[in-house]
Amino acid sequence: MNNWEYSESIESEKIVNIEKKYGNFIDGKFVTPKSKQYIDTISPSTEKILSSISIGNQQDVDYAVASAKEGLKKWSKTNPSERAKYLFKLARLIQERSREFAVLESLDGGKPIKESRDFDLPQVAQNFFYYAGWADKLDIAWGNEQYKPYGVVGQIIPWNFPLLMLSWKVAPALATGNTVVLKPAETTPLTALLFAELCEEVGLPDGVFNLVTGDGSTGSHLVNHKDIKKIAFTGSTGVGKYIQKSLAGKDVGLTLELGGKAANIVYSDAALDEAVEGVVNGIFFNQGHVCCAGSRLLVQEDIEEKFIKKLEKRMQTLNVGNPLDKNTDVGAINSKDQLDKIEKLVNEGVADGGDLFQIECELPKNGFWFKPSLFTSVQANYKIATEEIFGPVLTTLTFRTPEEAVEIANNTEYGLSAGIWTEKGSKILWTADRLEAGVIWANTFNKFDPASPFGGYKESGFGREGGRHGLLSYLKVSS
Repeated sequence: MNNWEYSESIESEKIVNIEKKYGNFIDGKFVTPKSKQYIDTISPSTEKILSSISIGNQQDVDYAVASAKEGLKKWSKTNPSERAKYLFKLARLIQERSREFAVLESLDGGKPIKESRDFDLPQVAQNFFYYAGWADKLDIAWGNEQYKPYGVVGQIIPWNFPLLMLSWKVAPALATGNTVVLKPAETTPLTALLFAELCEEVGLPDGVFNLVTGDGSTGSHLVNHKDIKKIAFTGSTGVGKYIQKSLAGKDVGLTLELGGKAANIVYSDAALDEAVEGVVNGIFFNQGHVCCAGSRLLVQEDIEEKFIKKLEKRMQTLNVGNPLDKNTDVGAINSKDQLDKIEKLVNEGVADGGDLFQIECELPKNGFWFKPSLFTSVQANYKIATEEIFGPVLTTLTFRTPEEAVEIANNTEYGLSAGIWTEKGSKILWTADRLEAGVIWANTFNKFDPASPFGGYKESGFGREGGRHGLLSYLKVSS
């Protein structure tokens, strides 16, 4: 049991003002959806209805795209330094209202407030600041090469980092002169809707940023719209494949940031206590709802027993509960559907023969919850070792040699991220050079910087977000 006793430190919900019903944000204002259809968005920690959002249909998407086409006429003629000012203003407003955004993100998504407050919101603001700096420097980035924006860009973002994924996509798209039609996930639309209010507040020209809420059908209308010139999608590999198939043969740009099953490799010469912290952060951050989560622990055979004992002891100190409590380490699972998926895969892991360790804690009676879990005695072909669980579940595999570690790490359809823990720099470089992953951390995990590109290989997608490379995702460049 956790020996530490914490007094509750609950962040107030009063700072947020949630409307009972939301429409779409099109042509610089909120409008009633043409579909006249709505769906409830709930708080996964309480199952309380927060608001009703519209389910956009073909007419709603047509309206948003037409607005973006009109907005492009003005935005494309706007001086890059002026575009930078709008992005800078948005960044400053995000900072000023960061507490409000953080509470809303935790209410709507279930993640701990300390993560929304200390990770998500600072990163969101930094992304807008970073791309504000690039808006008038595109000539520097590509010299004599010719470049131009795609035009009207469709963007579809997931439910695990709603506002952060918005910033990863919207900031570079606007900086490079595109206009946007954004569709947030149906379970976590509220921070995107609040961001739309900021666009109105800074006076962003009408039609430059448009938002249509809805489910998968809404996203399909957006992907297949004849006037969309580029699609940027973050989400599941299955949906990514559908989008790629839909756009095959069309003159439409595409970037995909999809699933992952990252290996976190711990060599016997690693600083074990430090590695334990990195492993915990790698899988239990945001309840494991992270595409680059270190969900496969690869630990060298001669330290396995010692390392697992340390890891289980550290896991037991994790506080699971109210996302708005500043002491909470692990919040609520985002939805009932996601909880069902996690439970199904964990049960299959037990049936296959894996040894399951779960921390001792009392889960809240309402909401969607899953105890932080660790599997040992796992074979490489078990589903829990190959499929993305997208929850607070860590699977352990062992290796003897560096060559074996690399072989196991690469034995996956994914290729998004990886972690390496060792005191030897040469071993870090040797291992990193052989791993098939887009992002590799050494003696740390889940560190992000707007100036650093992020993206994957294989079934983790293609294209990059962040850094100079992130600009290329929204520009057609030719010699």
